[in-house]
Amino acid sequence: MIKRVLITGANAGLGKEAALQLAARPEVEVVYLGCRNKHKAAAAQQELEQITGRNIFEVLEIDVSDIASVERAVHDLPQSVDALIMNAGGTGGKRFSAINSAGVTEIFAVNLLGHSVLTERLLKCGKLTQVAVYAGSEAARGVPEMGMPRPNLSTSSVEEFMRICDGSAFAKNQDATAHYGPIKYMGALWMSAMARRHPHIKFVTMSPGATKGTEGFNTLPFFKQYAMKGMMQVMLWLGKVHRVETGSARYLTALFDENLESGRFYASKKGLTGALDAQHHVYPDLDNPQFQDNALLAIERFAIKLKRPQ
Repeated sequence: MIKRVLITGANAGLGKEAALQLAARPEVEVVYLGCRNKHKAAAAQQELEQITGRNIFEVLEIDVSDIASVERAVHDLPQSVDALIMNAGGTGGKRFSAINSAGVTEIFAVNLLGHSVLTERLLKCGKLTQVAVYAGSEAARGVPEMGMPRPNLSTSSVEEFMRICDGSAFAKNQDATAHYGPIKYMGALWMSAMARRHPHIKFVTMSPGATKGTEGFNTLPFFKQYAMKGMMQVMLWLGKVHRVETGSARYLTALFDENLESGRFYASKKGLTGALDAQHHVYPDLDNPQFQDNALLAIERFAIKLKRPQ
């Protein structure tokens, strides 16, 4: 039974809505709202308590793009959690391709490296006991009908994955969306490798789908942000995307549906909304254990740098 859950990026959008939906389940006793900004987190906590009538929400300050913040959050977490929802992410801000102290891009840090360190640290100190859910994306396997190409890797070697981590794979394309799909592809592979490494924990990559009502575009330049949000509204009218309630419900499906297999990536069977399906049926490379291990090893090479004395 899942009683305690930690959600990253929980002060708005999908994370906040997931917290709201978790509160509707009487067995859930604590929801930790993992947030970068403690003031926004406190406001979200107050609103959630008012809406649900439950005082089960606790704030945990964490910025997954900052490994020191991740380390502090694991230390400050007062008890173990049964489940972790790795929801934080996005396009990495205006300096998404800047390299941080670990040697990875900001967009990679916020979408994957920080979550990988968070998961490993929680497991190491026994603070994650049942389920880990990573926010995937249909971009990881491509969406031809939406003009989103499949990540184009020639070997899926450790070295090729490392070039995604440090951004050198995108030297000729400085658009954040070019980074995003390959990073989410790596994330799905990493989760599959973790499922084999830690068989006592259920690891599920779950795409919330194309969701209107999130803050995912808020770090894009103003005009691109405006265009993307307008496009999402049109796509909602056309039934090509869904609302935040539907996207967050997918996270809860990942937590509570016993029919979902550990190590799998679930997303829309077609397009960016609609019925779920395991994505290795669409993109067989996701089911390749060697590719999975290579992605994990590439991430670990950068994580190891963090442990070296400066």
